[in-house]
Amino acid sequence: MRLRLPEERPTEPPTGYKIAHPVLSQDGARAAFTGVSLGGALPYGVVADAACAYGLRHRPPHRRCDCGFHCVHERTAAEALLCTAEHRAAVLLQVTVLGAYIRFERGFRYARQRVRTATVGACACGRPAAALADSGWGLPGWRALRPSCAGCVRARPSVSPTAFARLAGDGLRVVALAGASDGPGASGATGAGGAGEALGVPELVAEAALLQARLDWFQTRLARLGEPGPGGPARG
Repeated sequence: MRLRLPEERPTEPPTGYKIAHPVLSQDGARAAFTGVSLGGALPYGVVADAACAYGLRHRPPHRRCDCGFHCVHERTAAEALLCTAEHRAAVLLQVTVLGAYIRFERGFRYARQRVRTATVGACACGRPAAALADSGWGLPGWRALRPSCAGCVRARPSVSPTAFARLAGDGLRVVALAGASDGPGASGATGAGGAGEALGVPELVAEAALLQARLDWFQTRLARLGEPGPGGPARG
């Protein structure tokens, strides 16, 4: 006797939450995400189809496999994962579950998804993030990014939340959490429009802070080049 899972036919696609690492292509022309566990070696775009991480030819999500995208039902459950040391640099994603899915007690395993919103946390120093900067690791052809404030970016490869949303495309919305001084729950949202399109004060402030931080870093480097060495004239 073959057991069949109960079928659901929702009027609207379910919504779920997950965490992921934002990544930037080597040439800086594409933005995507990569998972934090199974399938973490396979970057995916805003709209993506799942593939079996074990290389098997069945369609995800297969009942006898762990393949497919994964998400949880509750936002708070996904946010709790960001407390672990290895996931501090990840971002929170709100996704729409598309295609076939298997419902579990805490979430879904499913075939296709659309990332609606990416919420970026604070920099490791505790200040609000003004950019997504090179985190020091990556995958072949992809640099992993992490939230970074204007002062910590320095000369690392980075993109603003606005630029990341634009490069990812497909209507992705990026939300950068504001600092504690801005009040609880404050945030700045950026869309996927072109440069200078539909930018509000929070986005423009973040862009200006990022540019100023880079300018300060280059000025410091230039000043050091002009300092006289031990027992020698100044270097021009």
